[in-house]
Amino acid sequence: MQSYRFKQFGNPDGLELHQEDMPVPQAREVLVRVRATSLNYRDLAIMNGQYTLPSEPGHIPLSDAAGEVVQVGDRVERFKVGDRVVNTFMPRWFGGAFQAQARDELYGSDRDGWLTEYKVVSEESLVSLPDYLSFEQGATLPCAAVTAWAALNGDRPIKAGETVLTLGTGGVSLFAIQLAKAMGARVIATTSSEAKAERLKALGADEVINYVQHPEWSKEVQRLTSGQGVNRVVEVGGPGTLNQSIRSIGIGGELALIGFVAQDGLAIDFFSLFKSAARFRVISVGSREDFDQMNRVLVQHKIMPVIDSVFSFTDSKRAWQHFDSRLHVGKVVISD
Repeated sequence: MQSYRFKQFGNPDGLELHQEDMPVPQAREVLVRVRATSLNYRDLAIMNGQYTLPSEPGHIPLSDAAGEVVQVGDRVERFKVGDRVVNTFMPRWFGGAFQAQARDELYGSDRDGWLTEYKVVSEESLVSLPDYLSFEQGATLPCAAVTAWAALNGDRPIKAGETVLTLGTGGVSLFAIQLAKAMGARVIATTSSEAKAERLKALGADEVINYVQHPEWSKEVQRLTSGQGVNRVVEVGGPGTLNQSIRSIGIGGELALIGFVAQDGLAIDFFSLFKSAARFRVISVGSREDFDQMNRVLVQHKIMPVIDSVFSFTDSKRAWQHFDSRLHVGKVVISD
């Protein structure tokens, strides 16, 4: 079988194709024929040496995949040959509160990921792929979709009639719009162009703010909410957007802290933070239980993942280059 590995970090040119031995499933394990994978901002951060956790070259990259079970080991109960499956982002976080040790075995940084033709994993680290989704669509779910779901739920799930703020057109934000609308929420989104604004509205965003025209976009958020602010911010920007997000939140609202795609920013506005009485919750994707709950909502509402482009397995390096260009809207997928 063939697998890609990073010989060295720095740019997509470090990605190399290797011929490797076919893995064999042991007890409670299954062999998955990988049909599609997708890229996340985390993958770029690893490649560029900006990831928040230690990572070394040599691993097979990518944390998200969909495929079919082609062989099972002894005592496998959850799946059978022919089943369509998707992996969980953290292979040993099955449910309950997040535990730090769940980060010890992350695909693409601590262990081999999914940019390969075949992979053996524990049956416990997979969920069923909803019937209405293709492998390519399924491969977009493990990181971005589950993260969006976790950001909208947790101890204080979003309620119908509440307002959610999303930032930009990355995978998490696009899933957050669709899931929030399915939950009955009002959605305000930010973006950089009118063309992107139209796409966000087509997904369900009720209002879209152009942050190029309105650099202090929190003022627009406050105007659109009659000065009340929003109930939840799906905060993917990090240092570069956090102060504006704090100024957008309503009293007692929640900021779901997810990413760091906007890394240049000012010191935190302490007094705005203090006056907001807001709750800050760091999102570490989600558990298998979260994934299963989300899938039920996806199926009920037939939510369709937004895919920017699909590249072939043999053209994986070009997929990375396209993703690294930051010109995409939606997920970049590699399909075999």
